[in-house]
Amino acid sequence: MPRRKIEKTRADELLDELLEDYQGPEAILGKDGLLKQLSKRLIERALQAELSHHLEQEHLEIEAGTLGQAGEAIRNSRNGYFAKTIQGDLGRLPIQVPRDRQSTFEPVLVPKGQRHLAGLEEKVIALYARGCSTRDIQAHLQDLYGVEVSATLISQVTDVVIEEVRQWQARPLEALYPIVWLDALVVKVREHNRVMNKAVYLVLGVNLSGNKELLGLWIAQTEGAKFWLGILTELKNRGLQDILIACVDGLTGFPEAIEAVYPQTQVQLCIVHLVRNSLKYVPWKQQRQVASDLKSVYQASTLEQAEDALTAFAQKWDTCYPTISGLWLRHWERIIPLFAYPADIRRVVYTTNAIESVNRSLRKVLKTKGSFPDDDAVLKLLYLALRNIAKKWTMPIKDWKAALNRFAIEFPERFPH
Repeated sequence: MPRRKIEKTRADELLDELLEDYQGPEAILGKDGLLKQLSKRLIERALQAELSHHLEQEHLEIEAGTLGQAGEAIRNSRNGYFAKTIQGDLGRLPIQVPRDRQSTFEPVLVPKGQRHLAGLEEKVIALYARGCSTRDIQAHLQDLYGVEVSATLISQVTDVVIEEVRQWQARPLEALYPIVWLDALVVKVREHNRVMNKAVYLVLGVNLSGNKELLGLWIAQTEGAKFWLGILTELKNRGLQDILIACVDGLTGFPEAIEAVYPQTQVQLCIVHLVRNSLKYVPWKQQRQVASDLKSVYQASTLEQAEDALTAFAQKWDTCYPTISGLWLRHWERIIPLFAYPADIRRVVYTTNAIESVNRSLRKVLKTKGSFPDDDAVLKLLYLALRNIAKKWTMPIKDWKAALNRFAIEFPERFPH
């Protein structure tokens, strides 16, 4: 079979001419290689084209009478160049920027006051979102692209994110999120010349489509039910009118704070937190056996079976660890909502695994940070990291259709029709 002849384009012919005297990769990719020279010429030609378009538009407006009085006296024209050095993927690039006599030309490709090409900001933000320090970002860009970036520039680029965080934090929410998880993690922040622990509050919801959505991010001195009450009030003001099930840890006063704002919400205590707290009282050698016996409680098919299993657990272990059965009995009203649901839905609601998975991802980013200079630095980093995490939330959570049908039967008057 004859080989099909590939027709050369004009671009191919130009490349052949440029590579006619090819002298190795350094001649193309090196410090002053062909690629850098072409980038410089291309940018300068693009700026020339921008100025030509600008002058042409002004002339058309003069002729139409929309820009002062028509006439040669006010007609704008070119007025030489000024030198400027910009940063890009290929390093420092000295260019000649064209000027006009009336100084009305505003370049789009390289705006006035900007010393870097579009694309550099994205690289800085991507590295910052993965927990890289300012020094790490500088080193990465220098090693990979030969670009020298100042700490001031990195700060300016990432500071733009704060406004995006504020808009995201104030966005309207859906009226109903069937399941919401609430949790907090601790970060170190420098304040008043000393480093202190602060709580970062996270609220993760599942919407009616079954997709996870982070509803907000807050920072306070410590985790407490009073601050959670303020967060829940804010969520309601942003449009969240109802939550069917809220899954929380064992923080004192937390369920009451939820019920004060959402009185119809079922508050489900996180079983994972409860088991973890129970095992604090047990020596390592017996932890596996105690955990297995507790599993017979929370994995019981019915509430009656769960009560029997807890009674059997108390008879077996109260002589050694009486605190455990007492802990479960004190929280029993917050544990039993899960027994109203079949096994597939229980797996969705009885732990805070969904939000703890988010927290694990955030801790990977935070572990490179000793402390933050202020609250805004925390918000910037965590928001960008959460934005990366959310890119993976493209599918509904497992068994969501079954859960949704169950909720529609269980809460008919609160479910949209």
